[in-house]
Amino acid sequence: MLTKKQLDLLQFIHKRVQKDGVSPSFDEMKDALDLRSKSGIHRLITALEERGFLRRLPNKARALEIVKLPDAMEPGGFRPTVVEGSRTTPPPQAQHVHVDALEVPVMGRIAAGTPIEAIQQVSHSVAVPGSMLSSSGHHFALEVKGDSMIGAGINNGDIVVIREQQTANNGDIIVALVEGQEATLKRLRRRGSAIALEAANPDFETRVYRDDQVSIQGRLVGLIRTY
Repeated sequence: MLTKKQLDLLQFIHKRVQKDGVSPSFDEMKDALDLRSKSGIHRLITALEERGFLRRLPNKARALEIVKLPDAMEPGGFRPTVVEGSRTTPPPQAQHVHVDALEVPVMGRIAAGTPIEAIQQVSHSVAVPGSMLSSSGHHFALEVKGDSMIGAGINNGDIVVIREQQTANNGDIIVALVEGQEATLKRLRRRGSAIALEAANPDFETRVYRDDQVSIQGRLVGLIRTY
């Protein structure tokens, strides 16, 4: 069974492809469903894929194939008849929908709490909307463990998208490697020659280190949440 938002998105994509022959953009999908961010569209597309209504095609600029339509949309199954004036035309078995998304490697878990041992191995990959990624630089993703950043809207189990870089501005949320061994996700605060790694949860204390104890691994640029 699909949620109303999932059904609305599938119906919107299907109608646009039938009408124009091309898929709607992420912005158009977001506006049509009255969502605040494109990441919400990504979550809906993932849910539709898991339920067998969409199939991702392994291209760099990802495409979606509509595999079937639910009974709520097409009582006769996925071979509807489209009426155009006096003609009836059976549509193709599937429609190819191009969606701007890229595969980003998930490098394991990152602590949003007490720093944990750094992980450097790719566990799997995740499709990320292209709008989250800058045109240059390398990106990777990490699964959040802990709740020290809930005040910044980052929950345990979320996937954070990180742009790999060695510098960041004061106030940025970064992946910090502490003393070459432990990695954590915190907000950067510079205090003279010291670096403070600040949590977004009053239950966690701010940790202060010497400048040479902290190495910036990247900056937060996006977040993916699965419901």
